[in-house]
Amino acid sequence: MDRDVDEVKTVHLTPEVYAYLVAQAGPRSRVQEELVERTRELGREAQMQVPHEQGVFLTLMGKMLGARRIVEVGTFTGYATLALAAGLVPGGRVLTCDVSEEWTSIAQEAWKAAGVGDRIELVVAPALATLRALPQEPVIDLVFLDADKPGYRAYWEELVPRLRPGGVILADNVLYGGEAVDAGAEGNALAIREFNAHVCADERMESVMLPIADGLTLARKR
Repeated sequence: MDRDVDEVKTVHLTPEVYAYLVAQAGPRSRVQEELVERTRELGREAQMQVPHEQGVFLTLMGKMLGARRIVEVGTFTGYATLALAAGLVPGGRVLTCDVSEEWTSIAQEAWKAAGVGDRIELVVAPALATLRALPQEPVIDLVFLDADKPGYRAYWEELVPRLRPGGVILADNVLYGGEAVDAGAEGNALAIREFNAHVCADERMESVMLPIADGLTLARKR
């Protein structure tokens, strides 16, 4: 039977299929396992931690770009930061921004245990102020955007001019649990919907939305 060319080809992720997918990413390190457990102790907030396969994707993106300068907006407990640091070239640095000393204290312990603390610069302050203080030169290789959803568009506008040609921005939660498709979306879902439209209309960038975790947009500077 022929398949319709417009048929959805993304595989439905049953628990069994998802377990198989995650297994292809290889096992977590001891430090990653310990960080996951520490994060779970936070309760509901633990859902903000990126899944393991997404972390592996972040590392591979850094390696493919030969990333020397990475910016992360939204540190949380530092799992994604660990992954980004693992993708750096020798001498590279990750600048990561957050406003929580509690969460980032957990992150710093994990970075030290993993031996990558010297590759990471943490700034605990409103991210927009941190980004605006960066030099204007387009030297950033890779960005991971995973913070407050209403702030995405402002962060994007600060980061795109500072991104080198061929550099990449990865924006997380762009499906927002499926709520972003709703024309009547409100709150965070509306902010994400408007951000997605802004990204599509930005002629400085070319982008694709990937069904990784809660939706991940990969955007490359022209």
